[in-house]
Amino acid sequence: MTDPFPTTAAQAPPPRRASALPWVVSIALGAVIGAVLFIGGYLAGGAGSSTGCAAPDESFAAFCEAYDRLQREYVDELDSEELAEGAIRGMFQYGVQDPNSGYMPPEQYQQALGDLSGAFGGIGAEMAIRNTEDPEDLAACTEFSSICRLVVIAPLVDTPAEAAGIQPGDVVLAVDGDPVDGSTMNDEISRIRGEPGTDVTLTLLREGGEPFDVTITRAEITLQEVETRMIDGHIGYIALNGFSAPASEQFAAALAELLDDGADQIVFDLRDNPGGYINAAQEIASQFIGDGLIFTQESAGNDVKRYESTGEGAATDPDLPVAVLVNGGSASASEIVAAALQERDRATLIGEPTFGKNTVQVWSRLENDGGIRITISRWFTPDHNSVAPDGIQLDIVAARTAETPPDEDPALDAALDHLATQPVAGDGEASEPGIVAPLAFEVPAVVGIVAERTIC
Repeated sequence: MTDPFPTTAAQAPPPRRASALPWVVSIALGAVIGAVLFIGGYLAGGAGSSTGCAAPDESFAAFCEAYDRLQREYVDELDSEELAEGAIRGMFQYGVQDPNSGYMPPEQYQQALGDLSGAFGGIGAEMAIRNTEDPEDLAACTEFSSICRLVVIAPLVDTPAEAAGIQPGDVVLAVDGDPVDGSTMNDEISRIRGEPGTDVTLTLLREGGEPFDVTITRAEITLQEVETRMIDGHIGYIALNGFSAPASEQFAAALAELLDDGADQIVFDLRDNPGGYINAAQEIASQFIGDGLIFTQESAGNDVKRYESTGEGAATDPDLPVAVLVNGGSASASEIVAAALQERDRATLIGEPTFGKNTVQVWSRLENDGGIRITISRWFTPDHNSVAPDGIQLDIVAARTAETPPDEDPALDAALDHLATQPVAGDGEASEPGIVAPLAFEVPAVVGIVAERTIC
């Protein structure tokens, strides 16, 4: 075994037997003194800092000392960037202990910004994780493997993915030659997205065939947050996928078109909508609420900000029946809108209890191009209720079960049954959506996001 404190002694002549004890004592005493001096110098070296770490206050002195010791004494080479990212993560994870505040490394931060802005460089395909052994157990698929596959849900219309012939159900095996196994959804979204005009090669497996490569030139992808259709010729169905920057404008235009087409009842689907910008929530709720309070935002120091209706909505007629669909994936901004419509008597809530998040974050870029999200306030419903932690409670419960066939939608069916009992709106023309005045935010406030978008 190697001596942890090696010492080197001068070569001495063989001792005479008569003087053995004094010699042994001398060697032992010298070793002890040497070890004490070595340890003393070793420990004393940590008292000063040779790495230039400047503690913001006395509480961080130990942090600087630990960093200095690591840099000087650790046996292997260290990556300063990884140390810094680890320290930032730890500060949020163990110091703040708020799941909604945290650090986002550069790739994740850029991806999240693209989702919020509603535009990014990519191929225009919606992806998902599929558990090929137990499709219901997605929680077991924390990373891709031979069982947990990265699959294409569908290419978006008029996108490079559609032009390249990408089909629903295609399994992505590799990106630019690197297998996806062992990586996460966020990893692969970041790899597939990129600068418009650049190429990415996907290795795909299509049912019944052999793996093949498809090279796709990325383009700017604009998220379409709204989906609409008419049901039974008079019920306008409108689904909102997120509260990104263009969401409120897209929603206002789509809702007005439904009303122009003769919709006299509305189904507003907020299921699996993870949230987004707080001003988008105000503007979209204002489409149904003509005036008055939508929610309040309360910060430290009893600072309360009221968010009122913009008064420019297209569907504010109280005689226009509205059913809102929600579930456990409806979070944050979705809950602001759903709660406001429920408490202001503008809608019936149908489905499953919502996620239960009532905090507001601001996002900030860091020097390494990563970002941090910090909780700055909490929001409350018009009746000053909090949706945390149990979510919004339903007017009508309609949940999917393990026995529900995939082509059935109990919540939508319940909404249609409910609307069948409601009188339809009068024949008066709906007001045209006006231009919503922009809100004054020095930093965009975000309510969400509890899930990353899976469009790349």
